[in-house]
Amino acid sequence: MHIYIAFQKRTFFNYILGSFIAVFGVGSLFIFHTLTLSPDEIRYLLGIMMFSTLIMIVCEYVFYVKHIKPLREFYKRGHASYRSLVNAFHAIHSFPVLTVKRIMGPHLCGLSVPASGSAYIFIKMGYLDFPLYFIGLAWVGAILVAVMHALIEFFLTCRSIIPVVSDLLSRSEEYGKKLPLPHRHIVTIKGKLIYSSLFIAVFPILAFVLASGIQLNESSAGDIGAYWKWALTILAVIVSMAAFSSLLLYENINKPIEVLKQRFTKVEEGHLDPIVNIYSDEYATLVKGFNTMVRGIRERDKRNDSLLESFYTIFAATLDARDPYTAGHSNRVAEYAVLIGEVAGLPAGQIDLLKKSSLLHDIGKIGIRDDVLLKEGKLTDEEFAQIKMHPVIGANILEQVNLPNDLKPLLPGVKYHHERYDGRGYPEGLKGENIPLFGRIMAVADAYDAMTSDRPYRKGMPVEKALSILKDGKGTQWDPHYVDLFVKVISKNHKLGKQIG
Repeated sequence: MHIYIAFQKRTFFNYILGSFIAVFGVGSLFIFHTLTLSPDEIRYLLGIMMFSTLIMIVCEYVFYVKHIKPLREFYKRGHASYRSLVNAFHAIHSFPVLTVKRIMGPHLCGLSVPASGSAYIFIKMGYLDFPLYFIGLAWVGAILVAVMHALIEFFLTCRSIIPVVSDLLSRSEEYGKKLPLPHRHIVTIKGKLIYSSLFIAVFPILAFVLASGIQLNESSAGDIGAYWKWALTILAVIVSMAAFSSLLLYENINKPIEVLKQRFTKVEEGHLDPIVNIYSDEYATLVKGFNTMVRGIRERDKRNDSLLESFYTIFAATLDARDPYTAGHSNRVAEYAVLIGEVAGLPAGQIDLLKKSSLLHDIGKIGIRDDVLLKEGKLTDEEFAQIKMHPVIGANILEQVNLPNDLKPLLPGVKYHHERYDGRGYPEGLKGENIPLFGRIMAVADAYDAMTSDRPYRKGMPVEKALSILKDGKGTQWDPHYVDLFVKVISKNHKLGKQIG
């Protein structure tokens, strides 16, 4: 309801602003700056204007109530029907054109008819010393002023309806239906440009010619200085009005373009948000096309993400299949690493990268000979040196793939998951928090799975013993913070009988 009230307030403000500029600004300037008036004539004309304005307000209010009725009924009912929603949607989209019709109908006639009738009576009674043809000129001026007022109100109303249109579109989601645009009262960009440009070009000429005709009739012969002073004032007002109207036209056309430009920039940054299609002219088609593009990119990215997830899983399974004694190792390490990341409060995007890095952490074992990788007995120093190369081999493989920037954080986990917190690990002997985050987390997950998994030559350790070893290795082999988090969550789940991995 507050949106409806805010719209009415904005409409009222626009009306006062447009009326003040067009009627009391330009119209009064023509009357009181062009005509030579006595104090009594000024009072009579002010009285006529106030009387005519009152009639105009009454006439226009009657039509306004009729035009606003679908909106009022919808918002006052609360939970309205879909039909009333459609009626309100049509009414709000029609409001700019209906505003023009009110100004060119009850506004113009409600003001000009009583004003010209009253002026005719006052001239006949001798209270106003004007020739009668001035009434005809006044009608021409009134039409010019009304068109200018209508032009200003049209563009101001186009701006005012945006929050209401957005609100009605959001409410339509409850019904699962799209709101159809009205067939009438839709002004195209072509129409806005042609009609506005034509009037903005013609208005200054007609207004100045009209004012000059009156002024020449009123001016004393040879008073050129006074004429030019008057002419410059009139020109300044007319040009200002034309410039203001041009600015409103420019804003109306440029604002949707700016919205599209900003959204395309967002798309380049990876933000795939659709635009609420509040438009009824050609921009509606452009926004619809943009939203179709965004949906297409989303669907493509979803398919790509699914394929990528499958790739990581298959790759991990392929690596584990090469060594049947460690089957499922990569998947379990990924699960443990994700668990640590979640209890550590890492962002969802970082956890996703941690999972992918964990699935690929042993990819470098592809480069280790089978007789070394699959050896069941104790490794020689030379063989162990080869095994210690697998993190570097894995990182080199991924670097040669030319990973996109958003996947490059996978590399540190693959390369540094065998570093020790005390600096005695490999491949680079990094120490403490100099070890990348993924490497520190995956080191805990990798060690726990290695200790608790069965091998042909030994049985996996009990959970309690593996956790005890992790606690003993805090600050030497593993990051104490992540050991504490992991031990706490594994202990809790173990007590509850929940199996992880």
